[in-house]
Amino acid sequence: MSPQSIAGSVAGAPPSWRRWFVFVGPAMLVSVGYMDPGNWASDLEGGSRFGYALIWVLAVSNAIAIFLQHLASRLGIGSGLDLAQACRTFYPRPVVLVLWALCQCAIVACDLAEVIGSAVALNLLFGIPILWGAVITVFDVFLILLLQHRGVRMVEAVVIVLVATIGACLAAELWIAQPAWREVARGFRPALTPEQLYVAVAILGATVMPHNLYLHSALVKTRRVADNAEAKRSAMRTSLLNTVLALNLAFLVNGAILIVAADVFHPKDIAVTDLREAYHLLAPLLGTVGASALFAIALLAAGQSATITGTMAGQAVMLGFLQLETRPLTVRLATRLAAVLPAVVAIAVFGEDSTVSLLIGTQIVLSMQLPFAIVPLVRVTSSVSAMGALVNGVAMRVVGALIAVFITLVNLWLIWQALESSAWFPLIAALALAGVALLVYLAARPLQSRGADFAAAPLALGGAPE
Repeated sequence: MSPQSIAGSVAGAPPSWRRWFVFVGPAMLVSVGYMDPGNWASDLEGGSRFGYALIWVLAVSNAIAIFLQHLASRLGIGSGLDLAQACRTFYPRPVVLVLWALCQCAIVACDLAEVIGSAVALNLLFGIPILWGAVITVFDVFLILLLQHRGVRMVEAVVIVLVATIGACLAAELWIAQPAWREVARGFRPALTPEQLYVAVAILGATVMPHNLYLHSALVKTRRVADNAEAKRSAMRTSLLNTVLALNLAFLVNGAILIVAADVFHPKDIAVTDLREAYHLLAPLLGTVGASALFAIALLAAGQSATITGTMAGQAVMLGFLQLETRPLTVRLATRLAAVLPAVVAIAVFGEDSTVSLLIGTQIVLSMQLPFAIVPLVRVTSSVSAMGALVNGVAMRVVGALIAVFITLVNLWLIWQALESSAWFPLIAALALAGVALLVYLAARPLQSRGADFAAAPLALGGAPE
């Protein structure tokens, strides 16, 4: 079961207060990507090293995420295409393949974070070595596929339960920590030093997930909407409300992690570089054993819920870009093995104490890939040929363009700061310039559909499209 294969399978609610809950499932599934183990790592490091200073980065990132996810849902509802299908429809095949490859890198990076987070949680709860825990995570594929066979509403229900578990555990952590809320409020004042940049970009990459844009645009299509502009506008408003609620819940979860880290570790000058270190220090520093257990349970729930949505995102990307009717088990195993292998190698080489550094690195990869999802999204939703009467207004186009430019410049600044003195800098700089050129092409090229039925036709990896 892929998101495309169940398009229109969930009936819309009648015109009443119940219609506001029609899109709560897709919004909650998307919100999971904003509270996965990668977010935990960046939030823990940000709070432990810089106190409450980076809460404003979380808030700005959350606002950007809401805007972009709204654009993704607008695309799915208004055009009937998810983002991968739209790219495949409006851009040439070589560009499509490049975008697919970049998106797959992002999915593998996200999967790597889920593997490491779940492995650490299994180690904390059951004493399983992290290396073996990473291998065990391969088998959660079968549980996910079993859930998918029960229908999209079952998947949504399980994810909502996992998200509720995460929220309850972290709310209890906050109650135990008793943070200084006036100091927390000061953290919303924008300020950024050079040493905070790397973690700030990691928070941005962890918060605004590129594969979530592809997933959201596919998930909203599971809801049946009448084929007229007014019904679609109503569905867009409903989807926006649910997106705001779900992502603000994710913001509260991330904020709770950062605040607990800032309150518990920062005053004692403890920079958290290992998720297990955070687990073992919470109990003595907070004075209760339950704090550590809550941390591990929430981490396991975060890893498993993100795994479910990662599976669906991988399927949406594979089918949307390439229209390869591959069995879901094959797609999922390939993606998970592509993440498990580097995780096993990294843990074996760098040791089990490097989990936070590995997770932070995955979020940087996500941030680097993000513009290659944002630019096509803004471009297609601003095109009359794709959206018709539901095309973006001037304000939305300007905001979308500013977000794309901002994130691209931040990534270029990070590359310059991190690699200026590296022997690899000339090669990295050349790749960065090629990436910028691709982004300019994606933004400036006139969108011309390659045939009304193109989005539904298989894309051969060689030769002309059938």
